[in-house]
Amino acid sequence: MPTAHPTLTRKAEQELARRLRNSNPARLFGLELEAAEPGRALLRMPVRRRHKQVHGVVHGGVIAALADTAGGLAVYMSVPRGTRVATVEMKINYLEAVEQGTLTAEARVIRLGKNFAVVESDVRDAGARLVSKALMTFSIVPPTTGARRR
Repeated sequence: MPTAHPTLTRKAEQELARRLRNSNPARLFGLELEAAEPGRALLRMPVRRRHKQVHGVVHGGVIAALADTAGGLAVYMSVPRGTRVATVEMKINYLEAVEQGTLTAEARVIRLGKNFAVVESDVRDAGARLVSKALMTFSIVPPTTGARRR
């Protein structure tokens, strides 16, 4: 994973936290940024009634949204400011059902290329059980000229 200047990483992490607060899906699901650095992001989500399907467990789509958002932020932390990233493919395995507690998603960039990034994201429950494992590909759309690296 690339190493960044600690002050730049803190500024970028603060920017991500602000962006997450302003994101409609993140607010809807209650996603919170725990930590972020180039190539890595850690999100948390307290399980609420609205996250559950009819059998009383967290809906797979909610878990996928958590994994995907963490993955996108991990890539975002690795590219120049102003770069846009978008999920183009996602494969997820659901391993455990979750009824309550807090979920965390830890995403790591496996490969960062010029046009695409490959990311893995592990979602765990409050007991550290691996709830799901996702593998995602993100498109990288370069910024306009004059952009800075984080």
